Amino acid sequence: MDRPRLAHEIMVTKLVTLAPEVHVSQGVSLLLRNNISGVPVVDDDQNYLGVFSEKCCMNVLSTTQQMIGSRDTTKVHSQLAKDFMATQLITLTPEIDVFEAIGYLLKNRISGATVVGPDNAFLGVFSEKTSMKVLVDSAYDQLPTSTVGAFMNTETKRVIADDTQLLSVMKIFIETPYRRLPVLRDGKLLGQVSRRDALKAQNDLTQYLNPRGQDSLAPEENTPENEKNKEPQDPSNQPLPLQVLSYMDRTARTIPPEMDLFSIAHLFLNTPYRRLPVLEKGKLVGQVSRRDVLHATYDTMALPVSSERKLLYLSSLTQQQETPFN
Repeated sequence: MDRPRLAHEIMVTKLVTLAPEVHVSQGVSLLLRNNISGVPVVDDDQNYLGVFSEKCCMNVLSTTQQMIGSRDTTKVHSQLAKDFMATQLITLTPEIDVFEAIGYLLKNRISGATVVGPDNAFLGVFSEKTSMKVLVDSAYDQLPTSTVGAFMNTETKRVIADDTQLLSVMKIFIETPYRRLPVLRDGKLLGQVSRRDALKAQNDLTQYLNPRGQDSLAPEENTPENEKNKEPQDPSNQPLPLQVLSYMDRTARTIPPEMDLFSIAHLFLNTPYRRLPVLEKGKLVGQVSRRDVLHATYDTMALPVSSERKLLYLSSLTQQQETPFN
């Protein structure tokens, strides 16, 4: 490349968006239905207001659980990671070439894969974010190639046991930037829980959101006993705002159309963001994701890899093609 490509050259312009007044239950459903992890929030004139993400959804449902207290939450409390984790996973070995691994992420449309050793021993995670380091190092240090083992994230704080409760999983996702949590038993990989898995598992909590789409949490049934015990002046007893406006991330990072690809890669590497709204004069004109950056750079930076290398599988999936990315 003579020059790095710019945001407006690689951004996606056909976007799913939300209006700020939409009820959060509809926002949660929109993300799950479209299999996306976040959407920009805009007004009628396409002025950018914020982002409503999976993490925002976690905050909605966590707050809902706190508001309803112990009312009929037995299922939520009793669900364990092993009940809702994914077990059919694409996994990598540490010896695989990093560009081959990036190709597999792109081809299979996944944002990360667990790295395992013999007998499914957990070693780390290779993700879109760690791929940003591969691209940055390759561009500035002229590295010819390397293996997944040199770039994988080996942090163990992200791993959970198979008997971890759903509410504990929610807490981890709310308090950390992690999008997936490997599930281990005795150091061996059993499965994985993503934010989306947790949202689907919490789906029963949405029954407590106002079904008529009004902008407050549906209150408890107005019984004499409730009236006797309720303290009307206590703020915790007041209706909870449940519009997207109340939960969206107003501080999410945005970029201009002229930002170059490697600056974007640096931004993805040093922040928890997976996508960056592109703004021009305050209006949303597109969006660049980590995957967009990988797509834009993969063909020019990847070296030919051997077709004999294979992915590992925790559970049998579909037959893979010989090339990692077409």
